[in-house]
Amino acid sequence: MTLSRLTAAWLVTASLLTTLAGEPRILKVLPHLMDEQGRIAIFPGLFERDAYQRELRQGKIPTSGVRFDIQWKAGPHDKDRLKLRVTARTAKKDAFHPVVIEANTQGNRRLGGWSSVVLDGPRYQDSGEVLAWRVALLDGDQEIAAQESFLWSAPGENPGERPATGGTAAASAKP
Repeated sequence: MTLSRLTAAWLVTASLLTTLAGEPRILKVLPHLMDEQGRIAIFPGLFERDAYQRELRQGKIPTSGVRFDIQWKAGPHDKDRLKLRVTARTAKKDAFHPVVIEANTQGNRRLGGWSSVVLDGPRYQDSGEVLAWRVALLDGDQEIAAQESFLWSAPGENPGERPATGGTAAASAKP
């Protein structure tokens, strides 16, 4: 009886690890405004963070940038070549010239992890408020996973049809 339970537990664990190490994905993207000291919250805790973020969004406290906290998993890709690219449409830039920021991944690279990409300083001041964003997980220069904000795609457009950057954009042909 004990051996069969141990075998069942081993099978569940093995299937869970196989699922976790599956396809690469961007699981969650949390854009947080930063105050002049680079903080997203004064005290630890989700409630305190959300309350402080509300004050930053309302303009009660001066902001110095935005930090994108990104949860990702990579699957069977070369962990040393992984990087994240954030493409952001902002209030002071037109939609055809978005701000693009790249950063190397951090964390538990075997299964994935959390990484941060920061837009701050003069580049943030010149860009203004982030209106929409798209995050891509790259293996070298090849995109292996992506997630975009609700406002990234135009109404009636399928997510992912638009190019990730403001470079040469060829119109996609629809049948």
